[in-house]
Amino acid sequence: METLPGFLLPKINTMNTLTISNLNLTYKNGFQAIKNISLEIGNGMFGLLGPNGAGKSSLMKTIVGLQKPGSGSIILNGTDVSKDPDYIKQNLGFLPQDFGVYPKVSAYDLLQHIAILKGIKDNSGRKNQILNLLEKVNLSDFKNKEVHTFSGGMRQRFGVAQALLGNPGIIIVDEPTAGLDPEERNRFNSLLNDISKEVIVILSTHLVEDVRNLCSEMAIMNQGKLLRKGNPNGLIAELENKIWSKPIDKNDLEQYRSSYQIISQQLIERELYITTFSEEKPKDFSPVNPLLEHVYFHTLTQIH
Repeated sequence: METLPGFLLPKINTMNTLTISNLNLTYKNGFQAIKNISLEIGNGMFGLLGPNGAGKSSLMKTIVGLQKPGSGSIILNGTDVSKDPDYIKQNLGFLPQDFGVYPKVSAYDLLQHIAILKGIKDNSGRKNQILNLLEKVNLSDFKNKEVHTFSGGMRQRFGVAQALLGNPGIIIVDEPTAGLDPEERNRFNSLLNDISKEVIVILSTHLVEDVRNLCSEMAIMNQGKLLRKGNPNGLIAELENKIWSKPIDKNDLEQYRSSYQIISQQLIERELYITTFSEEKPKDFSPVNPLLEHVYFHTLTQIH
């Protein structure tokens, strides 16, 4: 990653590792939100994909120490964060889906406030880091502008700047592109990709497109379970010659559901197309080049 003078990012060639082993979490009401999850994640973009309610937020909250697992371990760079919760706080950057901002506070002053809360005590170093972060996220010209007046894309880029304060080894990003227009989304995704060269970035989302465009490794969650993990291209390749499509009369949908493993359906120019998974070519179906969407939908149909 190209760094600016005085820009306090992790040292070049720093390798961060997050190892999650046999993690379980059950809430007081008896609901098990995390079911025996194990993952190993290194520098780069890691996509955590799943529908709403899959357990992604529960897993993220457990990683950052907001809730303690019932069993299992979370090891960041060799440190068990359940035994040393301050370590994850010192090495974590978090960008929530809706980054709350203070009214009538400039971007610089808000970053100053957050930096102090993060324990960055050196005045000169703190100032340099803030100014360089604002330049990195292309907000230098707006450092004296009140953050509540920022556009959605500017707020997300500001969120990246605050997440990078203190040189974290891991950054967790929750549904980052919701509400952004295509241009802002592309700019934001490029920024995340740049950052991920030197830190772990976990992208928690239900948007398959974000994972496909950004992540070299991914996992799919549902109902608290880890269903699939691997390289997106490798997972797509596993479905070669196994995805088929056909237009049907919408009134026949239930009949097809009973006979085929339908993984998705789509209305195209008033025709209903169904997509199915099959080892052999079904009669009257046409082959489809598999996409990550097919991996996702096929995976979700496997859980009962």
